[in-house]
Amino acid sequence: MPLERRTKQANLPFPRDGMLGIARRQLDQFVSLESKVLKGDNPEAIHDIRVASRRLQQLLDLLYPAPPPPKVRKLRRTIRRSRRVLSEIRNCDVLLDRVERVLARKQTARREVWEAFQDYLREQRERSFLKASRRLSRLHLPALYLRLKEHLRSPSKLPSHPDLPASETAAAVGDDNELFRSRVDKALQETWSSLETCIGEAQEKRSAAALHAVRIAAKKVRYLMEAIHELDVSGSDQALTCLRHLQRHLGDWHDLEVLEQMMLEMVARPEFLQERLQLAMEVERLVLRNRRNKKSYEEKFYQMTRNSEEWQQLTDWVQNFLSTSSAHSRRGGKEDHSPGFPPART
Repeated sequence: MPLERRTKQANLPFPRDGMLGIARRQLDQFVSLESKVLKGDNPEAIHDIRVASRRLQQLLDLLYPAPPPPKVRKLRRTIRRSRRVLSEIRNCDVLLDRVERVLARKQTARREVWEAFQDYLREQRERSFLKASRRLSRLHLPALYLRLKEHLRSPSKLPSHPDLPASETAAAVGDDNELFRSRVDKALQETWSSLETCIGEAQEKRSAAALHAVRIAAKKVRYLMEAIHELDVSGSDQALTCLRHLQRHLGDWHDLEVLEQMMLEMVARPEFLQERLQLAMEVERLVLRNRRNKKSYEEKFYQMTRNSEEWQQLTDWVQNFLSTSSAHSRRGGKEDHSPGFPPART
């Protein structure tokens, strides 16, 4: 079956009420995970609530573009805080999983180093969880749920803002869905342009800071594309697969970055250096090997975003999506379909 037929095509404009329904379901999922997180022994729940917070935040950004109503802005800020208070725990969980896989091997070089690091991570996770659980409880997510649920009831019209372009104001009078579609297009144009800029800077600077910027930009594009995919846009599933491939690669690189940082923090403690100096020297050797591994990930990233057919297909899909929207606007909003994923180049 051709790629463009593997997903249902979505008529233009996008149904805003459909996105409101998606946001309500995402809110349900987000808040339902809090009790699992607070039990403390469920790494998947911590990962899932952080993902749910990003998805919900993206949906709110589409439904209430800047500047959003003050109450929505406050609720959005609470959602972001809930994710950030769990970031250190998530880092520990990812590294503990990696260490456990290393120690599960029959022959593991520097086993004593890995065991010491495992103990350190468990200690850090416990300390981080006690702090994060108190902060998460103070955010009062059940109250957030009730307030945001009320905002996500389907209104008759989109909220209007004085700084909207004249074209958007006219569209709002005629059709809320047209206005919503234009906001989706604008968001994709801006986030994709930012990602391309970050990739260009990473290719030029070859620095860790530049790669971190790509990670953040790629996340923003991904969660926006997931929202688009929820509307059954043709080819969006394949486009997401391409983007997630890049994200997984950058995620593996980031894990090595965090691993190195936490190993160095472990050996920097005065008591560790005094009592386990030989082990500290072994940790430093492991860090040097880790840096060589990071270098290989970096080189592969540069290749992926410079010569990869998969990356070119993703770029083509985004451009086709935006050009289809532009053509739709020129026709005055007549029915059309979003583009399928472009065929592989030969």
